[in-house]
Amino acid sequence: MTTDWTPAALSRDIPAASAAPGQLGETDLAIWRSASGRIAAWSDRCPHRGMRLSHGFVRGERLSCIYHGWGYGEGGQCVRIPAHPELTPPEAIKVPVFAAAEASGVVWVADGSPAGAPPEFPGFDGFRSLRIHAPAAVLARVLGGAGHVIETTLGPCAVVALIQPLPGDVSALHLLAPEGSEPATLDALSLAAEALRRTAEAQAVQAEEETA
Repeated sequence: MTTDWTPAALSRDIPAASAAPGQLGETDLAIWRSASGRIAAWSDRCPHRGMRLSHGFVRGERLSCIYHGWGYGEGGQCVRIPAHPELTPPEAIKVPVFAAAEASGVVWVADGSPAGAPPEFPGFDGFRSLRIHAPAAVLARVLGGAGHVIETTLGPCAVVALIQPLPGDVSALHLLAPEGSEPATLDALSLAAEALRRTAEAQAVQAEEETA
């Protein structure tokens, strides 16, 4: 199945040997980076007892569940069960794996086989992600555009705004700022992003009230 890439996180928010929760449509993800820097996106459930793998810990090239320490390696395959260290885990014990790649400081994920590499935005790098309680269409309108990729000006500088629809009329906004921006510029951009969040959420509430 050919599918499209979805922005799910910023690279800067997933440092080496760490894991964090993410989302792809209705699917909860564990987005993690191995000690060598490899990015991965898996289903956020340990096959053993269903604990969230995004709460787990990374050792080398393996993500382990925080509950009983079951470790998963390449391709989501279980490679270690601490209570039975002599056992080779059955191949059936495996975490569902999603496509993951990085471009322009963004972690992109896909369910299936993406048609190509994720998009790049030369001259821009991942700056900040915000969770906004407003539908994607409302957020796009406040940004002055349409769709899920909007190139615009926010506060003091040009930005690339990547909108990720989430369940429940919520959106994630992944902002890319010009490479080499001064700290003062980024501070002002953060303030502008917070103002944008407030405006989008207020418009979403107003739209709900008008249709109630």
